[in-house]
Amino acid sequence: MKSLDVKVWGVRKRNTKKSSYDVRWIVAGNVFSDQFRTKGLADHYRSKLLRAAHGGEEFDTVTGLPDSMVEKAASTSWYAFALKYLAMKWPHAAPNTRSGINESLTAVTMALLDDRPGRPPEELIRKALRHWAFVLPGPDDRDLPDDVASVLHWVSKAARPLADLGDAALARAVLDSLKLKLDGTAAAAETVRRKRRTLVNALHYAVDLGEFKENPISGIRWTKPKVAGEVDPRVVANPEQARSLLTAVSYVGGYGRARGRRLVGLFACMYYGAFRPAEVVGLTGADLKLPEAGWGTALLHRTRPSAGKQWTDSGETHDDRGLKNRPAEEVRPVPIPPQLVAILRQHLDVFGTAEDGRMFTNERGGVVGSSTYYRVWQEARLLALPPAAVASPLAARPYDLRHSALSTWLNSGVDATEVAERAGNSVEVLLSRYAKCIDGRQEVANRKIEELLREYE
Repeated sequence: MKSLDVKVWGVRKRNTKKSSYDVRWIVAGNVFSDQFRTKGLADHYRSKLLRAAHGGEEFDTVTGLPDSMVEKAASTSWYAFALKYLAMKWPHAAPNTRSGINESLTAVTMALLDDRPGRPPEELIRKALRHWAFVLPGPDDRDLPDDVASVLHWVSKAARPLADLGDAALARAVLDSLKLKLDGTAAAAETVRRKRRTLVNALHYAVDLGEFKENPISGIRWTKPKVAGEVDPRVVANPEQARSLLTAVSYVGGYGRARGRRLVGLFACMYYGAFRPAEVVGLTGADLKLPEAGWGTALLHRTRPSAGKQWTDSGETHDDRGLKNRPAEEVRPVPIPPQLVAILRQHLDVFGTAEDGRMFTNERGGVVGSSTYYRVWQEARLLALPPAAVASPLAARPYDLRHSALSTWLNSGVDATEVAERAGNSVEVLLSRYAKCIDGRQEVANRKIEELLREYE
């Protein structure tokens, strides 16, 4: 039965050990109530009931809910909601964030498919979701290959209702599925946390749309995998090792082809200036002050992270953005030592800059891709390091040069605030990440204490 006789009461806090709030309302003389963990959630739910009542909606006398709230809970599938969530997030997300959202929505969708007749192979479902469904423009706004359209039609029918995530057992099963890779082995902790973060954020949006009264994932006791936040000291190269590696880079690919020589300065920026790889790739000659002697300066304001054509608005492989976690126009001045100044001056003398002013290019003059400089780095390690060191984590990735730079600065006694400013990090993040890489500081402190005590002996 339906009724227009509705009265919504206020929010009341329950007198229990664990705080909770009641929303009570009357439909055709019958009292209904619902509980929420926070007052904000309760107020939000009460507002939706009031809007429905003031809008003249009929309320169901069995559930006590207005037609709009009943219909939403019954009709919305996870897949349809995921497409709506993606359309909301996409315009404001960075390309690599878009890729992460896509990966997360694909994983959750795979876990929320019923076993309907005609199920396509798992690989085809995953490819259709990854490359056609969870990208913009979406599947309804472009022509799809017949096989992809068939797969996505099956997915739209097989996807479980969004409301099913309100079942704690199902929600936990979805979270557990995020811990595994396709081959059944454990996924990396950071990957699991990223996928869970996307799911939680998506369900916050579902609450905003009125699909849930509160986020169903928040109340589940589920142990998050621990992410190693500290830098492994084994990856840190000392100054002698770093110089050997930079020299070895110049030998990669031969002198004439200069596959390695044109990238010596790129790796030197990571080591001597602690630049992030995307910051070096976007560096231009105009950003540099390179005196004939002494320290120079790099004015960092642009990054060119590698993301993939389908994730960028421009359709290019590399995005063109401001600094990481900074306002778009912010500039970070970084003092660079004489060693780096000399390397960059030599690079400009030999190779010049690209047409758009970029310092470093690939052999065709284009933007240097991460795969390009990664391959050069691996060849340089084979030339510069003994076999045991090659097999170790020492400077295994180009990014480890930045770790080596920051560890060296901290160990030399440079104030952490100054190091953080140059690196573009907060002091808290800097010290927590590099705590295990700061060697010898206890000995320095011990000597100072000992000298002070001797003065009083």
